[in-house]
Amino acid sequence: MTQFCFSVQRSVDMVFSLISFFILISVSPSNGYDPLDPHGNITIKWDLLQSNPDTSDVRVSIFNFQLYRHIERPGWQLGWEWQGDEAIMSMLGAEATEQGNCSRFKGGENLPHCCEKKPMIIDLLPEASFNMKTSNCCKGGVLSSMVQDPSNYAAIFVMKIGAVNSSDQFKMPGNFSFGVSGYTCGQPVRVPPSRYSSDSGRRWTQAVGTWNITCMYSQFMASSSPKCCVSLSAFYNTTIVPCPKCSCSCHASKCVMFGETPPVLQEMRDSNQQIPTLIRCSSHMCPIRIHWHIKQSYKQYWRVKVTLNNRNILKNYSQWNLEAVHPNFKNLTQVFSFNYEPLNPYGHINDSGMFWGIRYYNDMLLQEGENGYVQTEMLMRKGENFPNFRQGWGFPTRVLFNGDECVMPLPDQYPTLPNTGGNGLIISLSLLVLSLLVLTIVCF
Repeated sequence: MTQFCFSVQRSVDMVFSLISFFILISVSPSNGYDPLDPHGNITIKWDLLQSNPDTSDVRVSIFNFQLYRHIERPGWQLGWEWQGDEAIMSMLGAEATEQGNCSRFKGGENLPHCCEKKPMIIDLLPEASFNMKTSNCCKGGVLSSMVQDPSNYAAIFVMKIGAVNSSDQFKMPGNFSFGVSGYTCGQPVRVPPSRYSSDSGRRWTQAVGTWNITCMYSQFMASSSPKCCVSLSAFYNTTIVPCPKCSCSCHASKCVMFGETPPVLQEMRDSNQQIPTLIRCSSHMCPIRIHWHIKQSYKQYWRVKVTLNNRNILKNYSQWNLEAVHPNFKNLTQVFSFNYEPLNPYGHINDSGMFWGIRYYNDMLLQEGENGYVQTEMLMRKGENFPNFRQGWGFPTRVLFNGDECVMPLPDQYPTLPNTGGNGLIISLSLLVLSLLVLTIVCF
């Protein structure tokens, strides 16, 4: 009896360990680590190109090394704190938001570009004059992700730095900030100097010194509540599993009832500032709702329809993207109306992928009330085990929108798949008939 109790206890402990493990891997990371993008970050490279007697020439490069998180307007704002009495004498490819007090410099009309102790730098707009531009600049602060648009994931600007006491040696600034919600930057780390090619690669020049600053994203720091939720349905069941109640919020004061048009609506639509969240009232209160529908079962394929609804009244989502983890993505054969790229962060496990819109067709998810949805259909080949999956295995286990984790229904609420591609009602009737036959044999 003791041995039996010990075995039961070991089994219980193993079950709790497994449950704890799956909870840990399913919870959205709050410390900046993302299992689907384990190496993703924003890297700021600071190159000291030349140190002159009176000034220093600096080249700053911003790289978005994230697979699917992008920076949209109003864009990045790079800030730091000088260690001494430095000032930005001139710059190309970007500009400081404030010039500050430059009275300590005696230069008449040739005052420094920025004399702030803590300057804040922003990208130039595309329509900036040609003599203010550099390569990879002037995108309004927008940085694409590595997968979605690898040609526009970087921004570069150059500066000439000086000080009142020109004899002071260059000192690397600290306390960097990125100006986008959710990002935290570390301290500068000196790395091997960058090398630059000239004369078609026949000559190379080297920076005097190079420092890297790494900025990590945390969804918890970006927002105290989720931004999206998922609802589910299947062809064999008329019941739609809705987004969990209060998935993103429970405050009705932050939503607009149907038929209402707030006075601030037109004013905010015409503004180029950060767009606030103002959504239509619902039970889940999320700006984005994603609906996953198993549409049809063929002999060799499942047909799935995915719809993204924008319930934000004020905001369009440009360059949106959707990430999902699904056990049968390795058998995904065709995607309609969307771009698709497997993520495979660990190489041999092909169960995660990224979807995004086709340029000039549906890469803009319009605000609610203006055809605010995009949708796709996909074909999944029935793998060796997939036709027999039950208890929701036809649905994704994780869904992210623009890199933020969406709230999923509880697993026991997922529509249950039938054993075969046939109709669920036929299977239920067959089981009922079989049960009656068993009862008949037992009774007689």
